[in-house]
Amino acid sequence: MGFLNSKRIVIKIGSALIAPNKKGCSSFYLLSIAQFIIRCRMKGIEVVLVSSGSVAAGAQLFADNVSPNVAMKKAMAAAGQTEMMATWDKLFDFPTAQILLTHGDLRDRERYISIRDTISCLLENGILPILNENDTVTTDNLKVGDNDNMSAMVAAAAKADSLIICSDVDGLYDKNPNTHKDAKLIPEVDKIDDYIYSIAGDATSLVGTGGMKTKIEAAEKAVSNGVHTYIVNGFTERSFNILLEGNNPGTYFKPDETPLQEHLHWMTHTSKSQGEVVVDNDFSASLETESVQLTSEEIVSVNGDFSAGDTILVRTDDGTKLAKAKTNFGSCLWNYIAEQTDDIKLRGSFNPDDPIISGKNIAVIEN
Repeated sequence: MGFLNSKRIVIKIGSALIAPNKKGCSSFYLLSIAQFIIRCRMKGIEVVLVSSGSVAAGAQLFADNVSPNVAMKKAMAAAGQTEMMATWDKLFDFPTAQILLTHGDLRDRERYISIRDTISCLLENGILPILNENDTVTTDNLKVGDNDNMSAMVAAAAKADSLIICSDVDGLYDKNPNTHKDAKLIPEVDKIDDYIYSIAGDATSLVGTGGMKTKIEAAEKAVSNGVHTYIVNGFTERSFNILLEGNNPGTYFKPDETPLQEHLHWMTHTSKSQGEVVVDNDFSASLETESVQLTSEEIVSVNGDFSAGDTILVRTDDGTKLAKAKTNFGSCLWNYIAEQTDDIKLRGSFNPDDPIISGKNIAVIEN
């Protein structure tokens, strides 16, 4: 499926495009992006915009903005968010809507579905959703940390066909193009593996928090959900013209042939583990059966404080991650079982119809 066959897309814009000099918002780079969004909508393609830039936009309003502390950054975000939305709003002749999120919103299944419903309702009524992480209220425990990864989570929530991540280079190169003149652009990536991560390099932008590595992380999240993903140069109008011609101006990441089921993708890539269950290194039970056959002897330890319904990580004692899963029991009961000297079968230990982990709620991690 080419880009022009997309029915719904997510486009992610970074801080360097919004406020390139940290002196408030500038429409210099945004005009071509706004025109691209307008032309997409004219072609019947629904657009969701993920826009960074609130901190960079608000920095000019604070005297001591060279090395701001956490509280000041939050204040910058609060002040800059209104300017950022106003800047986008004046570039369109159709209404826009602001959605501010924390990871706490995305990792809670009920709120995640609510976000999806809100985005769909806005699009159905011709309103452009503009999303950003709510830097003003988020904490270390609740933040995504960068809008590259958030855009992939939003693409999954919005059931988008394509994700466009704007960068300050043309795409993914085999070397850092800023330091190697012989660097070559990689036009297409079939599979994201260790080699792709090894060439991603570090952040190059002085304004944003996301570098190429976070863009690769976002691409991996998106393609595992069946989303066609592009990393393109957001600083040139040429990128968007080529996309609208149905061609690839940067690096295209092919979606997985067998995408994860929606709820398993959410558990793998969006929901954070609230705790973990450590099993013996020789643990050999299948994690893809209807209910996990664990015994008390196989549980090495239970870490964290979690409740029934939370997402937990199942790993071996040597650190190998096996799966993320929705637990049917809280950490208290897990600890009780782990402490028993008898070889208690967890399935059916307390209720045969309520296994401690159900197979339908397990996302096996491929190592």
